Amino acid sequence: MPIREAYGPGKFALSFELFPPKTETSERELFVHLRDLAAFQPAYITCTYGAGGSTRDKTLEIVERVHREFHTPVASHLTCVGATADDLRAYLAEAWRRGVTNIVALRGDPPRGETEFRPVAGGFSYANELVTLIRREFPRFGIAVAGYPEVHHEAPDADVDLANLKRKVDAGADVVITQLFYANADFFGFRQRAQAAGIRVPIVPGILPVTNLAQIRRITSLCGAKLPDEFIRNLEAFDGQPDDQFKVGVDYATRQVQELVDAGVPGIHFYVLNKSPATCRVLQAVTRPA
Repeated sequence: MPIREAYGPGKFALSFELFPPKTETSERELFVHLRDLAAFQPAYITCTYGAGGSTRDKTLEIVERVHREFHTPVASHLTCVGATADDLRAYLAEAWRRGVTNIVALRGDPPRGETEFRPVAGGFSYANELVTLIRREFPRFGIAVAGYPEVHHEAPDADVDLANLKRKVDAGADVVITQLFYANADFFGFRQRAQAAGIRVPIVPGILPVTNLAQIRRITSLCGAKLPDEFIRNLEAFDGQPDDQFKVGVDYATRQVQELVDAGVPGIHFYVLNKSPATCRVLQAVTRPA
């Protein structure tokens, strides 16, 4: 199923994002967690793609297995990092052969140790170029692209960032999935600006429930997302008490998601970090559209 069919009047699309496990043990654990997540009937499940295509084969292996075992539509992330246009074409052809029907099209971050993105000879510099390639040569794929409620950390300002997003949508993207955020006001403001700029595709909030303060500080330091001060204080009050920090994070995510659902978002995309307990707790507590 192409991703565009997951959204529309009377529909609410739940989706989950995985990353390729590095060991056989972690892969077994992932599929145990996926059984719990699958009970919530996601519209699709995505899997990330490592810098420079470092997880290319594993990404395809995981999405193929997810599709086979859970009969759920799947999406592979795909980046421009370290890849020529022909490399990307080869990946797309192989992904389709394996039952992948959707691509999350990204420029990608610079490889570790580098501070600036540099395309390879014969490659692309921007995600909209990748979207153009997919839409022109592989039109059966559904395409998702990334949006940034708090502005991409490389963009000079919100207007430039929004112009970049519109180029991706105009090139043929079907849906925008946002980077994680923790203040819904940032999402609502971003959505309003996007719609005013003529972006008409669904804009789906990306949510990562906090289960550990140290971990989320590392993650947000990399992507530029902000943690509200009061939320940090509540987590710090239970330093060294992982069960209590987990509860604080889940309670916060539950309130955040419920407010988003009540505001009419077309779906929620959970960054599950290959685990199920936090996301399952949130979904058990949230009242979703019928």
